[in-house]
Amino acid sequence: MVAQTDGQTRNRNAIEATDLAVTYADGTRAVRGIDLAVAEGECFGFLGPNGAGKTTVIKALVTLLGTTRGSVRINGFDPHDSPRAVRASIGYMAQETSVDETLTARENLAFACDLYGVSRGERADRIADVLELVGLEADADRQVGTFSGGMAKRLDVATALVHEPPIVFLDEPTTGLDPRSRNRLWEHVRAINDRGVTVFLTTQYLAEADALCDRIAVLQDGSIVATDTPAALKAAIGGDVLEVTLADPNDERRAEARRIARDVGFDPSAVEPTDDGISVTADRARSAAPDLLVALSEAGLAVTGFEVHSPTLDDVFLSLTGEDAGEEPTQQSRAAAVTPGGDR
Repeated sequence: MVAQTDGQTRNRNAIEATDLAVTYADGTRAVRGIDLAVAEGECFGFLGPNGAGKTTVIKALVTLLGTTRGSVRINGFDPHDSPRAVRASIGYMAQETSVDETLTARENLAFACDLYGVSRGERADRIADVLELVGLEADADRQVGTFSGGMAKRLDVATALVHEPPIVFLDEPTTGLDPRSRNRLWEHVRAINDRGVTVFLTTQYLAEADALCDRIAVLQDGSIVATDTPAALKAAIGGDVLEVTLADPNDERRAEARRIARDVGFDPSAVEPTDDGISVTADRARSAAPDLLVALSEAGLAVTGFEVHSPTLDDVFLSLTGEDAGEEPTQQSRAAAVTPGGDR
């Protein structure tokens, strides 16, 4: 589904946040006044390094965490004034699987129906529908403790959908899954979005975000640094990307490689360090690659690999945040109360 076409948007937003801020009791400013507008039926990606504040934002949107400042509307409801209405109209899948391993898949879904108030006359059909959606019909009466990690994740998605919410929040839904299970779960996400469900997801698998999401927001240190379609974000990078892999790429060698790239004529802002060496983004990256490789070799820096490619979301992520997706946290999450702001 496409949320924007030729400048036209859907009739209304499913998710709205204005100047949303969260400060923890220890003074940590986890979220620093962000604005969000997610259209009905949109698949919206929320990306950022570990510790950037993604989970904090989701918890604030789904009523699990109070806010210090700002306003939020979910399906037209204010989470502060109408938390029950918000919870009834959303599905939420946390990073950790929350299904009960002592119950069967069907029993887990029946329990979710109880929580969400699904009428007894509708339960059998609702349960059958979501079991089919996530491909667990044949395993409906198996104890969940016998499930693989991928099966448990798919059941977790089903429990978030059994009450047919118009919005579903997915926080790192495929973390820890093998590639096959991950791809299968993304297929289910695409299927529910095709049904018209608004999807708000965080993920560190940027290729999947590129394929799934209509738009993406990038969060860094609690602030949104960019929001646009994946294609527009990649186009904004400009030029091709040259990835250079160095032998024993320690800090000193990476710094020397960056200096040499600048001496070859690349703009200093276009040269970034990576885990394996350096990355250069420029219109002339392809044509100037031989000159850079010769200069590195003459300086005694052994190059073990290089690649020139068009920009990807990984390049966008690195350019905007200065980090690779999945790096160690820059800001530790805190299980502390939110400091009251008084200016909601």
